[in-house]
Amino acid sequence: QVQLVESGGGLVQAGGSLRLSCAASGRTVSSYAMGWFRQAPGKEREFVAVISRSGGNTWYASSVKGRFTISRDNAKNTVYLQIHSLKPEDTAVYYCAAGAPSGVAWPYRKENDYDYWGQGTQVTVSS
Repeated sequence: QVQLVESGGGLVQAGGSLRLSCAASGRTVSSYAMGWFRQAPGKEREFVAVISRSGGNTWYASSVKGRFTISRDNAKNTVYLQIHSLKPEDTAVYYCAAGAPSGVAWPYRKENDYDYWGQGTQVTVSS
């Protein structure tokens, strides 16, 4: 079992930056690929970014590539999402997830590639 707790969300102006954190407890997070997803009001949850177990590989949704950076510190059992140049359309609840899917090709972009989810952190971007 893995418990995930996101933090770092808040209200920011367009163009601003945030760093989201996802702290894991239970099994070591290094056993899992870690992903970030988001769900905007009235929309389905969507993939944002994923990082491999070692941190050597990352993948981003096209809508965030170049503005978002996913990273991990396995010694601290924590995954981060650095967000720059925030836009109002980035407003959403951001979720981190842990997964170790077998027989699934990289990158892991589907919700069912992940076994454990956090409760989410709200990011609101004002124009």
